[in-house]
Amino acid sequence: MSKFVKILVFILVLASAWMFLAPNYLRTSLLYWYADLDDYTIFENKEVAVENGNDWQEDAEYNEYILDSEDREYLEDHETVAFLVIQNGTVLYEEYWDDYGTESLSNIFSATKSIVSLLIGIAIDQGKISSVNDPIGKYLKEFSQDERGDITIKNLLNMSSGLDWDEAYSSPTSITTKAYYGKDLRKVTTSQHLTEKPGVRFRYQSGNTQLLAFIVEEATGETIAKYAERMLWKPMQAVQPALWSLDKQDGDEKSFCCFNTNARDAARFGQLVLNKGSWNGVQLVSEEYIAEATKAASYLLNEEKTEALNFYGLQYWILPYSNMNIPYMRGHRGQYIYSIAEKNAVIVRFGKHKDDIKQGPITLDIPKYVDIALKIIN
Repeated sequence: MSKFVKILVFILVLASAWMFLAPNYLRTSLLYWYADLDDYTIFENKEVAVENGNDWQEDAEYNEYILDSEDREYLEDHETVAFLVIQNGTVLYEEYWDDYGTESLSNIFSATKSIVSLLIGIAIDQGKISSVNDPIGKYLKEFSQDERGDITIKNLLNMSSGLDWDEAYSSPTSITTKAYYGKDLRKVTTSQHLTEKPGVRFRYQSGNTQLLAFIVEEATGETIAKYAERMLWKPMQAVQPALWSLDKQDGDEKSFCCFNTNARDAARFGQLVLNKGSWNGVQLVSEEYIAEATKAASYLLNEEKTEALNFYGLQYWILPYSNMNIPYMRGHRGQYIYSIAEKNAVIVRFGKHKDDIKQGPITLDIPKYVDIALKIIN
C-alpha cells in the first residue's frame, strides 16, 4: 500500500470516527448543509388540518398581465418558485417555477414567526394570557427562578429580550443550527443567558419566537400546531393541510421557522392583516393586537443603537415604501407575504434565493417584489 493511500485511509477513518461521535444535530447539518424549501421531507411533522376549505376566486383579469423581460429575469435569477398577487380578495396573478404549483408545500421559514405572534394575540384575546407585559417566568418554569423570568412577552415579541442567542445560519455549530437540526428544542432555547437589559434594543433572535410558542402551549394547554389549526387555519378556510416540522417524533414544533404550506393558503395570513384580524365577519385576532403587531416598535433602538427602530413590530417586519408602511412576513432565502392596505392587496413570493445586496435591514429583493406586483395591480 502506497504512502498516499495509507494517509487517505487514515483521514477517512478519522472522519468516520468524528462523524460517529459528533452530536446528532451536527451530523445532520453537515449531511444536508443548507436549509431548503422542502426540508419538511427530512423532518418529522405535525399536520395542521383543514375544514370547509374555500379556495380563492380568480379575478376577471386573472393572469392577463404579461411580465416584462426584466422582471421575469429578476424573478427567475433569484430562483422564485411562486409569485402570487391577490387584490380585493381575488387572485389577480400567479406563476410557479421549478415544478412547484398551487398545491406545493414550501417551508416559509421565519415567516412562521408572524403566525406565532398572531397566536399570542389570540391567547390574550381569550384571557389565557393576561397581557404582553406578563413576565415569561409566569409561564416557563425554566425561567421562573432567576432574572430571566422578568423578561416580558413583549420583549420576546419585539426582539428585545437581551438574551444571548446567536442568529447564525452559515455556521454548523451555532445555536440556530442546533435548534433547526437538533432533537431537543426545549433544552436549547431555555438554556439562553441574559446578557443585556431587556426592552432597550432590537436584536433579531429565533430563540425569542420559540419561547413565545412554549408560552402559548403553557397558557392554552394545546400544542401550537393544534391551537393554530383550531384558531386560524380552519377558521381562515385553508384548502390544504399544512405541516409543522418537529424536532423529533412526537416532539416540539419548530415554531421559529418551519410552517409548511402552499402560496395560496399562505396568502390568507396576509389577507387577515388587511382585514384587521377578521375573517368572514368573525374576529379571529383583535384589531388592536393586529395594529400593534404591524406597527414599528419605535420605542426601541435599532441593533446598532444609532436610531429608533422603524422596521419591526411584534414578529412582523415593516417596509417603508413610497409613503406606505407595509407589514410583511419574512423568511430565510426570500419567503415573503406582504399586506398592502393602500391597494387592498396581498403579495406572496416563495423562492430559493434572496438578493445578495443589503441596504440597512433589508435585501434589495424585498422592495423589488413590491415593485413588480404594483405594476400588475396598477
